[in-house]
Amino acid sequence: MTEPSRPGEFELIARYFAPIAGPGGLGLLDDAGLLRPGRGYEVVVTADALVAGVHFYPDDPPEAIGWKALAVNLSDLAAKGAKPEGFVLTLALPRGWTEAWLSGFAAGIARMADEAGCPLVGGDTVSTSGPLTLSITAFGTVPAGRMVRRSGAKPGDVVLVSGSIGDGAFGLKVHGPEKPGWVAALAAENRACLADRYLYPQPRHRLAEVLQRHASAAMDISDGLVGDLAKLLKASGVGAEIDLDAVPLSPAARAAVMADPALAELAWTGGDDYEILCTVSEREYSPLMAAAKEIMLPLTPIGRVIADTGAVTYREKGELRGFAQGSFSHF
Repeated sequence: MTEPSRPGEFELIARYFAPIAGPGGLGLLDDAGLLRPGRGYEVVVTADALVAGVHFYPDDPPEAIGWKALAVNLSDLAAKGAKPEGFVLTLALPRGWTEAWLSGFAAGIARMADEAGCPLVGGDTVSTSGPLTLSITAFGTVPAGRMVRRSGAKPGDVVLVSGSIGDGAFGLKVHGPEKPGWVAALAAENRACLADRYLYPQPRHRLAEVLQRHASAAMDISDGLVGDLAKLLKASGVGAEIDLDAVPLSPAARAAVMADPALAELAWTGGDDYEILCTVSEREYSPLMAAAKEIMLPLTPIGRVIADTGAVTYREKGELRGFAQGSFSHF
């Protein structure tokens, strides 16, 4: 049987990616894109690579892969207080790719780009004998000197998280091929909610300006709350006291923990949340909470920063709690 013909590189770009490029992409006809930050602004840059079989299942919906590829970068920009301005995409397609898959992938990435106001401005498309691999570099802007770093937390600051924690880690289990026993105990709507949170993470880009105005330190939660908090505290040279009972869980995640109480640890350490972890001074706490409420993105206080460098105390139901492994690690 003769294989159906597929578009070459330039036709592929023109058909699937030029329609989602912004003005800075120059029609994707040049060797580079062009971004013009406003006077008095600085450029914030972030990059993430995703590999089939590592960051997503090869048979995941292509729309979800496209959405997530951009969403994880936008989550990093949001944590820095940066307004998205554009992104470049490097896509290494494996043998056997189809136009149907590429069309779905482009639709997913276009939907995320449109929602966040972050257009495609360039990139590269190649073939590979290995698994599907893609990398996105995203660019954002902040007023000069206003990027929110990991290193700004001070003793006495309040520690907060956005949204809910654990949905992504639970969603991976629900969506994956080897489902633990507790998955069957969940109602269908809870399984669907958790799987959706894993497949279509929601970057908190609407919080960017709020963080820029009020937060002392911030980062996104991609590898697990416990592990990512340790990174923020190390960068700031401080410690923290955390009330695990205050960590917000969605109704679906709470139902999972009720089905198997041991899952609470997975919620705190599992990753794939793409929520915001931040700290704020007492003076800025009320303005921060009011601004977050105004845009209907909840922030929940879960503890306080202390002066002891690297010391983190976790309490659950008043008892001290420790973790053998705080987060996902590639190595």
